[in-house]
Amino acid sequence: MKIALIIENSQAAKNAVVHEALTTVAEPLGHKVFNYGMYTAEDKASLTYVMNGLLAGILLNSGAADFVVTGCGTGMGSMLAANAMPGVFCGLVIDPTDAFLFGQINDGNAISMPYSKGFGWAAELNLQDVYRKLFDGERGLGYPRERAEIMRKNRGILRELKDASCRDMLTVLKTVDQDLLRAAIAGEKFAELFYPNCKDDAIANYLRSLDA
Repeated sequence: MKIALIIENSQAAKNAVVHEALTTVAEPLGHKVFNYGMYTAEDKASLTYVMNGLLAGILLNSGAADFVVTGCGTGMGSMLAANAMPGVFCGLVIDPTDAFLFGQINDGNAISMPYSKGFGWAAELNLQDVYRKLFDGERGLGYPRERAEIMRKNRGILRELKDASCRDMLTVLKTVDQDLLRAAIAGEKFAELFYPNCKDDAIANYLRSLDA
């Protein structure tokens, strides 16, 4: 699985801590982590939590990523922005229990975490425990197990509801504020990470056209 890490400007200084915890858990399990930044608080390209959501939508809808790990000070803003995008189902995850229940019940494709609120001593251990609950083993099995089928059915209904209420990602890209879009993909490693992994030529071509 291709896992994308996205962190916004207020928490950029914690990128190294989050990235290390994520790779420590995910890569031995056979997953690959792509760090889209921000990398430091001094990065020229600055991401807001709104841009986190837009970037998550681009990565997931294009197939450049299978799962997005993002966050902000409380995790709330990035979660809301991500869930505004078509095809993105983002949970607010604070601890390993949240991660387990989100993975088993909701089986979404993104999480948002608080990287300021409650992020204290041994925070990196909590991160590692969260990622283990998310990425080690099969997700979507239901909890409790006897409710697995109704949970699977409800996930399908939610996806249908989102499809009905959201426009496709290419339309979003064409109609969203273009300066906001350019800023969201302005990270120093975006092109290097995104285009080789993108499976949607229409999305890739449109993003490339923004530089023309």
